[in-house]
Amino acid sequence: MKKPEKNAVEWSVFILSAIIIVSTIAFLAMAAIREKKVPPELHVTTGAPETTHGGHRIEVKVTNKGDLSAEQVRIEVALRRGDDEIERAELDIIYVPRKSEREGWVTFRNDPRCCDVTTRAVSYEAP
Repeated sequence: MKKPEKNAVEWSVFILSAIIIVSTIAFLAMAAIREKKVPPELHVTTGAPETTHGGHRIEVKVTNKGDLSAEQVRIEVALRRGDDEIERAELDIIYVPRKSEREGWVTFRNDPRCCDVTTRAVSYEAP
């Protein structure tokens, strides 16, 4: 029994598939070689305060601009009037992947519109 010959369409699909696979592997290899290992670079921003039945809440966004992920991120949000700290809240975020953003909310008894809202990333772990 004679094997059937491949036609032009089959050869074209084979060649195109091979080119795509080789290009993908080359792209991933180059990206891995060129990738910098910048540690997590966490930037914290807050949204507008909202009044709720239990107090006041503020949305907190954490952006990781680094090349490595951060785990167990602790964010501190404080209400300040001059040098006085009126109230403080903390937000724990389990995982912030590299080049990504996570959000959460903190609540306060005092109205945040009375004060300056300050934020900072207190701590994180490397995975």
